[in-house]
Amino acid sequence: MAVSEISPSYAGSRALPPNDLSSRPINPLLAFKNRRPSLPCSARRIPRILCSVSPNQVQAPVLSATPAGAASKRECFGVFCTTYDLKAADKTKSWKGLINIAVSGAAGMISNHLLFKLASGEVFGPDQPIALKLLGSEKSFLALEGVAMELEDSLYPLLREVSIGTDPYEVFQDAEWALLIGAKPRGPGMERAGLLDINGQIFAEQGKALNDVASRNVKVIVVGNPCNTNALICLKNAPNIPAKNFHALTRLDENRAKCQLALKAGVFYDKVSNMTIWGNHSTTQVPDFLNAKINGMPVTKVITDIKWLREEFTERVQKRGGVLIQKWGRSSAASTAVSIVDAIRSLVTPTPEGDWFSSGVYSMGNPYGIAEDIVFSMPCRSKGDGDYELANDVIFDDYLRERIKKTEAELLAEKRCVAHLTGEGNAYCDLPEDTMLPGEQ
Repeated sequence: MAVSEISPSYAGSRALPPNDLSSRPINPLLAFKNRRPSLPCSARRIPRILCSVSPNQVQAPVLSATPAGAASKRECFGVFCTTYDLKAADKTKSWKGLINIAVSGAAGMISNHLLFKLASGEVFGPDQPIALKLLGSEKSFLALEGVAMELEDSLYPLLREVSIGTDPYEVFQDAEWALLIGAKPRGPGMERAGLLDINGQIFAEQGKALNDVASRNVKVIVVGNPCNTNALICLKNAPNIPAKNFHALTRLDENRAKCQLALKAGVFYDKVSNMTIWGNHSTTQVPDFLNAKINGMPVTKVITDIKWLREEFTERVQKRGGVLIQKWGRSSAASTAVSIVDAIRSLVTPTPEGDWFSSGVYSMGNPYGIAEDIVFSMPCRSKGDGDYELANDVIFDDYLRERIKKTEAELLAEKRCVAHLTGEGNAYCDLPEDTMLPGEQ
């Protein structure tokens, strides 16, 4: 039997001896939709693509035999021998067209919660079939296989395709949503400037890949820290994609702020609205209690302890992640995944009348007097079409403006630190202070 082997640099093939199957090296970079069965299902190999469908949605596939000696044919591996005609099954009378969702850091803890929410229909709706494109590293590839196998075993009807790989230029092909989670955590003794450079290089490369192969209207949510400046680097390296399509995740900070206000006021969190996180996803972020509302009333009318709002409330939100690490021994994963879901749903469902949500967005042309050409968390509203507009019915006082200026200064300094990654000349770092990311010790 001849077995195809795919190399990292070219899609060539060579014939391997028939008795060498158990030790045959397999490169996992490419995912293929069409398989030809020739190996028994007990001969496990690296999965390229998985498909979950309900029995009444497809007919039993017709399998064709592989011609003897056809070394160039893609061979199936174990349980993945049986595949479906995805193109024929993409559309039904009641379902929408398939959308492609790329996720980096797909073998990590956050993704382990997020991917199953995406596949279940919780995010895009019960009539929206999806294809998941999962990006990992060579080191994490076995774990990535395990994630893909679990997704297959879950039998989600809406999950039409799962592909896995380590090359963003392949994984991001035709992506309509890109959820960029993977990033290097800050290690002991690492300066913030060092983290900016290391992760900045990752997001510069991913921005170039998105620019080359993703949908021209791809929506990008950057989760990997420092997420604001990583989002700026990513968009600067993707000039063919609208800068407005890039977001830095600050929704978890918003959710934490709503929780703290609800606890203090003795109400359920759904009574809290118009909560804004201004600025950077760091301990300079500004949870805005001036514009927030509880039961439609200004927070300052419900919680009259201004000292608590300025000090304890603000600090709790800024340092909530660090407290969680102390309690549990690891950073937040499930709540981060939930906040990614919330962020997406805020863009694909209309914002309730009078409310808004927080997202780190490109500041060019903002109405608040915030410095331009940075990614800054601000209050947004959406019509549910994936786009957004900045809220214009926002009030400021001297205290709020002072806090906003501090987080703005930090983001401007971060931008100077990564100038070599954004095409703006030589970088130099003059960070005002070595502030921490939420959750860092």
